[in-house]
Amino acid sequence: MARIEINRSGEMEVFIRVVEQGGFSAAARICRMTPSAVSKLVARLETRLGTRLVNRSTRRFQLTPEGRAFYERATRILADIEDAERCAGAGEKPVGRIRLNTSASYATHILAPVLPEFLCRHPGVTLDIVQTDAVIDLLADRSDVAIRAGPLKSSSLVARKLGETMMVIVAAPSYLAAFGEPKTIGDLERHNRLGFGYVREIDGWPLRHDGETVIVPVGGRIQASDGEGLRHLALGGSGLARLAAFTVADDIAAGRLVPVLEDLNPGDQEVFHAIHVGQGGPLPSRVRALLDFLAERGRIG
Repeated sequence: MARIEINRSGEMEVFIRVVEQGGFSAAARICRMTPSAVSKLVARLETRLGTRLVNRSTRRFQLTPEGRAFYERATRILADIEDAERCAGAGEKPVGRIRLNTSASYATHILAPVLPEFLCRHPGVTLDIVQTDAVIDLLADRSDVAIRAGPLKSSSLVARKLGETMMVIVAAPSYLAAFGEPKTIGDLERHNRLGFGYVREIDGWPLRHDGETVIVPVGGRIQASDGEGLRHLALGGSGLARLAAFTVADDIAAGRLVPVLEDLNPGDQEVFHAIHVGQGGPLPSRVRALLDFLAERGRIG
């Protein structure tokens, strides 16, 4: 029996157009096919995969969970194919979209000032920047690179160190004028300590006490999802915040924020990494270009 050749990448491309256009007719116009041909192709794809990808009706078009998962993986596969072909034909010139997941603090204070240089160096690259301090699954989030602070937990991740930063407790002059400046750990009980709204590696503020480092619970009335949000709350006079030094250096120099409890600072530092998935395998040229650039121009400290 003759083997039937299946154009898997072609099927993926048509299916992606169906999803992005929201139906068979719109996808057919882009793919220069008839709506019936597109419908039959998707039906053949479902038969081969053994699962329904799309729920069809006369008025609605809806992806199944399996269809959503297939769409996301197919999109990445075709992007990698396109990148490989362009690299082979253009001396590995970086081209394509990069999804970068980073904290708002790093994006604001480190990344934003140098991004124009990266875009100038690599005009064929586009960036999709997602800002969050929460720990993410790179595969589930479809991220190519993530910038994260703290120790790495997964052996499946490859990291490039971008530097490290001291931590500092700060407050606005207006807050200190209203509530006084804390001098001891005990003084913190009467102060609003701004905290993060998610679980961190160290759940509290490390401070020196009798020659040892103790962890003081945050216990404030306000929480935020990222460090940049806490910085703005501190600037507004809402309370004390313990933040990365690089994020508040300009505020301290300008007098907008004041360091407190410096004699109790244990000197701990947060390490920043640019991480990506994969152990030793080849990287798309666009991802490698970003990692190289961050190691050169996106360092902390």
